[in-house]
Amino acid sequence: MTRRRIHLCCVFVIGICWPTRADDQGFVPLFPEDGPPKGWLVTEWSDLARPAPDSVAWVVRDGVLHSPPQRGTWLVSERQYDDFILEFEVKLTERGNSGVALRAPRRGDPAFDGMELQIADLRYNPQAKDSELTGGIYRAIAPRKQVYRPTEWNSVRIELRGTHLKVIVNGELVQDVDLSRFDQPVQRHDGTDAPPIKDRPRKGHIGFQHLSRNNEPVAFRNVRIKELK
Repeated sequence: MTRRRIHLCCVFVIGICWPTRADDQGFVPLFPEDGPPKGWLVTEWSDLARPAPDSVAWVVRDGVLHSPPQRGTWLVSERQYDDFILEFEVKLTERGNSGVALRAPRRGDPAFDGMELQIADLRYNPQAKDSELTGGIYRAIAPRKQVYRPTEWNSVRIELRGTHLKVIVNGELVQDVDLSRFDQPVQRHDGTDAPPIKDRPRKGHIGFQHLSRNNEPVAFRNVRIKELK
């Protein structure tokens, strides 16, 4: 008989530790309990330093993370990550717009001060550039192809190892790049320049965005992470 090794990860919130069991591959679920997620903060979408109103809450129900009724927020981890594999499924409406913050600082817009993996229905912005479509690093790195499935559950796997980014959407490789090669400034929404991708942080927070038109909902499920040492 072989003995399997069991891994425990602790999430600290206000001095309390919730142990979360890792699976045999080393993945830890990020939203293991129903209710408001523990170890996460809700902030305004354009600046992680600005908390959202107390009445605006993301919530987990039956293992599915649901966005608040009002658009314009991030759900941001209190914990910071550097190298990791993040896996999840996401579902949007016909006017859905979301994204995943990667290595973001606790200030500014993750799309320009950290990185944002864009997730959006093609109908959200018919004039969107390739880098503003699902699988793109927002306004900086276009995905190889579009494999997003409208109004269905879409699987996403993000792997960050140093400057190497690899993204798989619905089983298709859409990013396999060296971030250090992207040395051009990126234009912010106000027209000013944000730092090039090569100069973005190598460690920071992760987050999930709700920016759908008409306040239409965003949902995530089977969200799990594996830290790489």
